Amino acid sequence: MRGYSLSETVTARAALQPLLMAYPTEVVERDGQLVFRARNGLGAVALDASRLAVSPDLDGTFETTRAGDIDTPMRLRIAYLEAEADFAVTTSDAVFPGADHDVTQSTELPLVLTPPEATAIAERWMAEARVGRDTARFALPRSKMALGAGDSVMLNGGLYRIDRMEQSDAQLIEAVRIDPNVYEPATVIARPRSWLPVTPVLPVYPLFLDLPLLTGTEIEHAPHACVAANPWPGPVAVWSAASDDGYILNKTFGQPAVIGLTETELRSAPPGRWDRGLALRVRIDSGAVSSATELSVLSGANVAAIGDGSAANWEVFQFVNAVLVAPKTYEISLRLRGQAGSDGIAPPAWPVGSTFVLITPALQQIDLPLSARGLPRYYRFGPATKGYDSPASVLRVDAFDGAGLRPYGVAHLRVRAIAGGDLALSWIRRTRIDGDTWQSAEVPLAEATESYTVRIMQGTVIKRETVVTSPSWTYTSVQQAADAVTGALTLEVAQNSDRYGGGPFRSVQHTL
Repeated sequence: MRGYSLSETVTARAALQPLLMAYPTEVVERDGQLVFRARNGLGAVALDASRLAVSPDLDGTFETTRAGDIDTPMRLRIAYLEAEADFAVTTSDAVFPGADHDVTQSTELPLVLTPPEATAIAERWMAEARVGRDTARFALPRSKMALGAGDSVMLNGGLYRIDRMEQSDAQLIEAVRIDPNVYEPATVIARPRSWLPVTPVLPVYPLFLDLPLLTGTEIEHAPHACVAANPWPGPVAVWSAASDDGYILNKTFGQPAVIGLTETELRSAPPGRWDRGLALRVRIDSGAVSSATELSVLSGANVAAIGDGSAANWEVFQFVNAVLVAPKTYEISLRLRGQAGSDGIAPPAWPVGSTFVLITPALQQIDLPLSARGLPRYYRFGPATKGYDSPASVLRVDAFDGAGLRPYGVAHLRVRAIAGGDLALSWIRRTRIDGDTWQSAEVPLAEATESYTVRIMQGTVIKRETVVTSPSWTYTSVQQAADAVTGALTLEVAQNSDRYGGGPFRSVQHTL
């Protein structure tokens, strides 16, 4: 016996019964003791039919009965714990050859078996059931008191096992036919099995991305989140709370995100046209990226984000070429940079070790009340089946500004000197909503009012700051004299939002 499972407290009889069935054993009472012996049909006692006792309960001295085929199972199914694997519950079948009806009997054994062992048990049971269709009833005189339940007898050319005995003036016997060949040990060869690898429940790697609007269907103020893990533990949940207690389920992630680290620097490039600079090398631990046609990219394919790993700093870009140059390492080239207005926050260069995230359905926006924008909140990421208090859960505390509400940086910022020494500053407004169509005369404002902040900088000192309501402004010579500015100036402009505040500044240089 390889193993035996007892899941609850039971009597000794109930605990022994599966063992006696699986391993043919007789348990009989002899002189007040339980005697265990192998059931093999050997050592049968020969009985003379002429010396059987006469009983009024019998029609004659020897009765035989055969059960009908319909009452005999043609298929026997055993459920057991599979050995040499992961101890999962599995089944083995035995089918009687030439079965003409489908009577199936199922039995559960709390035993650890290999599939060949279970099949051998099922086949023995099937053969024993076929032979045991024949039963006999007869009576023995008191001189045969030595015989008892479990003994084998030879009578009228048949071999029988005594199953039941009633003692009175004579011993009324009920016996079942047996065949010693049924109990011959079967040759069982267990195939070698490999253990399934253990998948440990390890902490996952979560990321928050406060992204601008990409499709226009997102919730403007809600950040995105994604999770990576290797191996993937199954569904991963994020629970949220205003403090480190009282967590409620926020979102469930059904697939891992494609996340990597850059191995080369990515320098800034102008938005709105193809970046044909050096390829960006990225190592991705799980998942993959692939190339796309230029038309597919212009239609929205191959969107990715690069950032420093914090929630706020992400540049959105697209790419055409992704070439596998080493195991799990890709070179990404022919890019569209600063998508969705993210050019306004992109640094001069993303350094080696920056985080790369492929924008796929693995990213989801979490539920965040508008009133909680900008406030720190607590988040726990972990396997959905374990709960937020599992040792495998990961705590993150973060606040989000709602980049979907952030105005884009203005475009085509120009400064020129005009009569009288004045400086004329002009720019073109951009929009974060529905700005891609060529059919409208002007892009939508997307804000309650049109407003811009203009700064005059000399070095790091703000010399003047003003708010205007149209995409132009004149820095008069009188203002210049009042500000006492000379030499090199930096003129900055940012569009304002009544809900978000100021967007990213654009700047232009001018020397007086």
